[in-house]
Amino acid sequence: MRITHNLRAGVALGAMMFLAACGQPADKQAAAAKPTVEEATAFIAKAEVELGAAREKGARIAWVQSTYITPDTLAIAADSNAAYSALVARLTAESKRFVGLDLPQDVARKFNLLRVETALPSPADPALNKELAELDAKLGELYATGKVCREDGSDCKTLDEIDDIFRTSRDEKELKRLWTGWHKVAQPMKPLYQRQVEVANIGAKELGMPDTGTLWRSGYEMAPEAFEAEADRLWEQVKPLYTGLHCYARTKLGETYGTDVVPQDKPIPAHLLGNMWAQAWGNVYDLMAPKQAAQNVDVTALLTKANYDPIKMTKSAEGFFTGLGFDPLPQTFWERSQITRPRDREVVCHASAWDIDDKDDIRIKMCTRVNGDDFQTLHHELGHNFYQRAYKNQTTLFRNGANDGFHEAIGDFIALSVTPGYLVKLGLLDKEPSTAGDVPLLLNQALDKVAFLPFGLLIDKWRWNVFNGNIKPEEYNKAWWELRTKYQGVAAPVERTEADFDPGAKNHVPTSVPYVRYFLAHVLQFQFHKAACDQAGFTGPLHRCSIAGNAEVGKRFNAMLEMGASRPWPEALKTFTGTDQMDASAMLAYFAPLKEWLDKQNEGKSCGW
Repeated sequence: MRITHNLRAGVALGAMMFLAACGQPADKQAAAAKPTVEEATAFIAKAEVELGAAREKGARIAWVQSTYITPDTLAIAADSNAAYSALVARLTAESKRFVGLDLPQDVARKFNLLRVETALPSPADPALNKELAELDAKLGELYATGKVCREDGSDCKTLDEIDDIFRTSRDEKELKRLWTGWHKVAQPMKPLYQRQVEVANIGAKELGMPDTGTLWRSGYEMAPEAFEAEADRLWEQVKPLYTGLHCYARTKLGETYGTDVVPQDKPIPAHLLGNMWAQAWGNVYDLMAPKQAAQNVDVTALLTKANYDPIKMTKSAEGFFTGLGFDPLPQTFWERSQITRPRDREVVCHASAWDIDDKDDIRIKMCTRVNGDDFQTLHHELGHNFYQRAYKNQTTLFRNGANDGFHEAIGDFIALSVTPGYLVKLGLLDKEPSTAGDVPLLLNQALDKVAFLPFGLLIDKWRWNVFNGNIKPEEYNKAWWELRTKYQGVAAPVERTEADFDPGAKNHVPTSVPYVRYFLAHVLQFQFHKAACDQAGFTGPLHRCSIAGNAEVGKRFNAMLEMGASRPWPEALKTFTGTDQMDASAMLAYFAPLKEWLDKQNEGKSCGW
């Protein structure tokens, strides 16, 4: 997850949308002196200077708040967010005088980016602006400080401790207790979230948008409704692969827990998939592994055997990028990052990458543990950091990803090259496994990457409909579980009511981070991977390809990264892949051997839910 700080969403809009949405009454336009292109250019240049300074100040405050949670740091962060939102609101209001001018493409693009500078658009009213910032801070605090305790108040556990239990426990009752307890953390969020939606929608309307969800969807070089259709198209491409994986997983869970717990014609209970949100299922691979399969590569065991610690894991991930020709991380990265969880204070453990000064002060914030998941996450987060540094020479509003899915895809694309062959190069494996282990390896990957796809889409499907009023507050939870069932085929393990606010049990909802970017990233990472492997001249199975050490591929990759948000994302995509359209066919090609195997395993079974 990329969070430079909580102040900006960082999405790119088509060059003409600003001109269409921010109009003002004709009589007021006539009354004011007609501005010039030169004045507009000077205005946006001055705005970028103001935004750059405010971003850096806000990032430093947000860093302290996230790594040292106290009532004081929360209050300071709320004030900082309010100040930044007010700045963006003021600049956006002032920019409306330039509507209708025939601006150079780069200048028009910057005006569009200014309008979507924050994920939660703040109203011009100072009181509402302050209220929105306070709501944002409070929701984040409720999530970050949440714990699950037993009825007598003992044995309290943080989310990362619960994650460890979900990773390894097969005690159905204990998993249900922890699942229920964590979801209770979100119950107090509901009225705060409802109010946050109301206030943010006021801000969106002031920007010429009907609601905040429409504003979010407008960031993809196409009309909001066209983007939603594009996301649906990508989902339809991958849905058969997901359905086959779901069918197989349900069968194996039924064998473990009994078909009374896991009925074979209904959604899977959400607490049995090795993850609090059932968004990634790799932790239950041991229950899914094919009988008599070649032993899968256990990265956690390999890291432990080789005496890796969190620092060594991070340096290993850095080494992949330097092997592609990128410069090493600056010394300040190692001095200022939070790589492990401090023992003396509350912190936000959710992994994130930070760009403090839009230049070289890049950091990660993690509570890293020695396991395969965190090894992958480190590659993901450093992908953000190397992307951030690649576009540092762009001007302020262009210092961002081509679209937000790009930012999330970069690190995961690199991680696809962390193959068994690469683990041999690192000295973690003695020799590369035979092809007999390919299906188990692909199954293990699919349990994370394919299983994630519907969850990556449905969170924002829910929020888009909350923002536009199609989902009312009195049906927040009902609608949430309807989407969880429709797309994921999972169900709550205990009865849910509208007293619950289960969306808030996922970090990105209380912290207002748009989520469809992760869905796009899961598609784009395979598209990047295939393009890179083609460039490297690789001719074997796509899942066996590693671009480790290929500086020529790294050079082409960097050319895309350096563009930042200065050009429409289709142009950036074409720079590296040769096509300007997102497409899931590379993902399907990567998992083709697994799909063939799953179809055989599922013969005679009633798949679906």
